[in-house]
Amino acid sequence: MTISRNLSRLLLSLFTGLVAAAMILPILLTVTNSLMTEREMSFNYGLLGVVTDASAQAKFVNLKLIPDWVTLSQYAKLLDSTPRFLQMFWNSIKLVVPIVVGQTAVATLAAYAFARLRFKGRNVLFMVYLITMVLPFQVTLVPNYLMIERLGLMNTSGAVILPGVFGVFGIFMIRQFMANLPYVYTEAARMDGAGHGRIFWEIILPLTKPGLAALVILLFVDYWNMVEQPLIFLKEEFDYPLSLYLAYIQESERGVIFAASVLYMTPMVLLFLYAESDLVEGIEHSGIKG
Repeated sequence: MTISRNLSRLLLSLFTGLVAAAMILPILLTVTNSLMTEREMSFNYGLLGVVTDASAQAKFVNLKLIPDWVTLSQYAKLLDSTPRFLQMFWNSIKLVVPIVVGQTAVATLAAYAFARLRFKGRNVLFMVYLITMVLPFQVTLVPNYLMIERLGLMNTSGAVILPGVFGVFGIFMIRQFMANLPYVYTEAARMDGAGHGRIFWEIILPLTKPGLAALVILLFVDYWNMVEQPLIFLKEEFDYPLSLYLAYIQESERGVIFAASVLYMTPMVLLFLYAESDLVEGIEHSGIKG
C-alpha cells in the first residue's frame, strides 16, 4: 500500500513537472531568443517566413535556448528606432491603471453591500450580476457601443475605461471574499456603536487586503491583454495600447518581435512576483476554483 502510494505521488510529481516545463518553455524561448543576433534568428527561423539570406538558413526550424552570441541589439532597435512601442506602452498604462483602480473601488463598495447588508432583492440582483458576467463580450458590444456613442466618448480613452470600471468580475470576487469573513468582528463593532462606514473602512477593508491584491493582479493581466475594446472604440492608431503592437512589426524583424514580447510581459511578471502570496491567499479565500 505504501509503495503504490509513493509511486502515485512520484507519477503525479513527474506529470506536474512536465506540465510546468511545457508552460515555462515558451517564456524561456522568448527571453533567450530576444538576445540573439538577427543573423542567428534568420538562420534558426528562416523557414517560418521572410529570409534575408537564403544561404544562411537551417533546413529545419531550430529552437535554441542558448544564443551563440548574446546581444541587446534587438532591444536597442526596438526602443530607439520604433517610437510607436513607447507610445503604445504609455497608452496601455493610461488605460489599464484607471480601469484597475476604478473597478477595484467600485467592486469593494458593491461587494460590501452584497455581502454584509440585508435589503430586499439582494440575491436576485446579485444573480443578475452573475448572468452579465458570463455573457461574452460580443453580446454586450452593441449596448456598450450605443451607450458610449450617446455619451460622446467614442474615440476617447473613456470609451475603454468606463465599461472596464464597472466590470462585474471584481464585484463577484470581492463579494465572495467578504462573505467568508467572520461576522464576530462586525458584530462587536456594532455593539460599540460603529456604523457601516467605520466597519467597512476599519474592519472589512483591512481584512480584504489579500482579495484586493488578487483582484488587482487579475484585472491588470486581463486588461493589459485587451484587444477587442481598443479596436472597436478607438479609431486613431496613435491611441492604441501595447497589446496591438505586434501586429505592426514586420515579419522579417523576428528579433524585435521577441524583444517586444519580453518587454510586453515584464509588467505582468513583476506584479505577480511582488504579490504572489496575496494572489494565492485571495483566490483561496474567495472560493474561486480553476
